[in-house]
Amino acid sequence: MIKKFILLSFIILLASCKNEETKAGYILTGTIDKSVEGKTMRLQNADLNNITFSDSTVIKDGKVTFTGNVESPDLYLLTIEGVPGGLPLVLENEEITVQFYKDSLQSSVVSGSHENDVFKLFKDISDPIRAKNQSMGQEFMAARTAGDTAKMTAIQTEFQKIVDEGNKENLAAIKQNNDVVTSAAILENLIKTKGIEASEAKELYDNFTESVKNSRIGKSINEMLSSAMATAIGSMAPEFTAPNPDGEMIALKDIRGKVTIIDFWAAWCAPCRRENPNVVKVYEKYHEKGLEIIGVSLDGTPRQKDAKGEWLAAIEKDGLTWHQVSNLQYFNDPVAKQYNIQSIPATYILDADGKIIAKNLRGSALEAKMAELLD
Repeated sequence: MIKKFILLSFIILLASCKNEETKAGYILTGTIDKSVEGKTMRLQNADLNNITFSDSTVIKDGKVTFTGNVESPDLYLLTIEGVPGGLPLVLENEEITVQFYKDSLQSSVVSGSHENDVFKLFKDISDPIRAKNQSMGQEFMAARTAGDTAKMTAIQTEFQKIVDEGNKENLAAIKQNNDVVTSAAILENLIKTKGIEASEAKELYDNFTESVKNSRIGKSINEMLSSAMATAIGSMAPEFTAPNPDGEMIALKDIRGKVTIIDFWAAWCAPCRRENPNVVKVYEKYHEKGLEIIGVSLDGTPRQKDAKGEWLAAIEKDGLTWHQVSNLQYFNDPVAKQYNIQSIPATYILDADGKIIAKNLRGSALEAKMAELLD
């Protein structure tokens, strides 16, 4: 929970842009302390799924200049070699100025567009929560070290209330600023962190202007919402086909039982591995009564030297004797995208017709559901 808000804060700090009439290009100028004279400043896009470096320049006389053209406003990140952190900003075809603070790049002041004004609005909501996240995070770690589970739970509960209140303010700001991509960035994060129901997110998305909907983030939200609505409880589970460890293509429709569990996991995912014994227990108890499971592995992270080898080793070690498939593409796995998987473990429970009847049940809750359906 504490870690989840770090992502929320980062995305909020990234957000600020506006789709307006396209101009000839952008001019980004900045001033900074001369102690970083001669160092290289780099400009890169902030799309975590497709990071590319756009430009770089050398700091000279305490000044930097970037010029170019972007097809539409989007989130970018400025970094300086040897300096921790980076400055998130929106790059659009405007004149943008930055007063850099080398000791805290995220505190630098960006100006030059209406989007940056809206950015500050969301930042003012975020900053107090970030401060609480830091202080309460330290308290949480101390409680965990002391084995004080009651204190840990109390801290989590209190912090969740703070986050919920912040989310309410964010939602109000999104409604009031439906013409800026900043609002889309905040909404995208709320969807990813499950801070909003898909139906409510759909209403906010539908209220966006066409320019916001057509932005990269707007298109991303549309894809996530389409997947979320398609995989809601009561919907028919989307069909898919994926390769098993031997390269054989396995189709969901061909392996469905009286009850089917689609289990998204990975060898590198510690919570998934901790849950696997529970899934094994359920499978052994209910397979003969009609339970089928298909595991969809999200192995393939760049940190894995041998993703397939680690996947196979985990299957063997954890005793996963049911169907296993993977494209070894991490969260870019086509099946994961089809089911809008943002975190794992994640499970979908289907009836004999392939209708989704439950989601994300683990441990005793999963076993109780199987007993309800198959005993």
